[in-house]
Amino acid sequence: MSIKGKAAISGFAEMPPQKGAGNITPLGIIANVAREAIADAGLEKSDIDGLLTGWALSDYSVLWPSVVADYLQIRPTYFNQVELGGASAAGMVWRAAAAIEAGMCNTVLCVVGDRRARARQMPPFPSIEAEFDAPYGLIAANPGYALIAQRHKYEYGTTAEQMAKVAVDQRKSACQNPSALFGNKEIDIDDVLNSRMIVDPLHLLEIVSPCTGGGAFIVTSTERAKDGPHKPVVLLGAGEAGGHSSITHARSLTTSLVKPAAEAAFHMAGAGPQDMDFVQPYDCYTITVIVTLEDAGFCEKGEGGRFVEDHDLSYAGDFPCNTHGGQLSFGQPGLAGGMSHVIEGARQLMGRGEGRQVKDAAIGYVNGNGGIMAEQCSLVLGV
Repeated sequence: MSIKGKAAISGFAEMPPQKGAGNITPLGIIANVAREAIADAGLEKSDIDGLLTGWALSDYSVLWPSVVADYLQIRPTYFNQVELGGASAAGMVWRAAAAIEAGMCNTVLCVVGDRRARARQMPPFPSIEAEFDAPYGLIAANPGYALIAQRHKYEYGTTAEQMAKVAVDQRKSACQNPSALFGNKEIDIDDVLNSRMIVDPLHLLEIVSPCTGGGAFIVTSTERAKDGPHKPVVLLGAGEAGGHSSITHARSLTTSLVKPAAEAAFHMAGAGPQDMDFVQPYDCYTITVIVTLEDAGFCEKGEGGRFVEDHDLSYAGDFPCNTHGGQLSFGQPGLAGGMSHVIEGARQLMGRGEGRQVKDAAIGYVNGNGGIMAEQCSLVLGV
């Protein structure tokens, strides 16, 4: 059974990212964006009978979907928590479609929200990483992605300037996005390379900035979505791949699980990389974009650096990539960072990109990435 064409995104909402946490709680963020997304889809709260959430790192709780449902005062017949790190939001799209096709529900609210604060009630790393990785400095994501970048430079000759160009082009798009946290000033390659070195070879402007924010979107059947106020954004293809949590167990530092996930999504959609009008790849680091473009088939393995050097990745360029500015310029509000790629894909296909609209956008690729290139979900969305 295929879920191609069975469900569509009919509405969405985002909270503009902000640096401070203020007094708002994750549940408060979730309530705000949920209400706005339901209204954007032309629905009432009573129409929602499915709920997919991602955890809030600053307010972690067991039974989180039930906590959210209780707070929103909805009574879903299908609900779950999707925990794939930055791939969670992309994973929500096909899970919602599958639940609708299976008859479990009709209309699914997919929502995340978080505030910039230290996580509570959570161990710093899984026990296996605490024992074998942390003593050698492999804590959190920065060192792991630095290893990927170093290895990519060694194997393929990728340059610091090529990686920096990803951030430069995406910032150009962010300057047309009023919600982007860093959308007030364009940057150039020198700005990136002169920013503080965080973990060699990654500079400050090549690394995502955690912040406060949230997002939500509505998934319903394609037929029901046609009754809404916006053009339905149909799920054409989806694919997932995983298999390790620690980078020390990855089979390769430079070939990622994006490859099988993207291949599955394109196969279901009956389309290929050459058919995409834009791409929205997860971009926690500049090297993540380069590896994703290679492994999703937009260029040959090892050619990613030269590919981004030779193409204009801005919304107005010949290869629109992360037209909202990417998380590097939009910001990373917890799992809503990954959701921003899904929402931007839907926004472009609905023709709601305003100052950064890709001309005649009809089909696009979205990828979510969890851990250190560990959990991948690829989507092909179209109208």
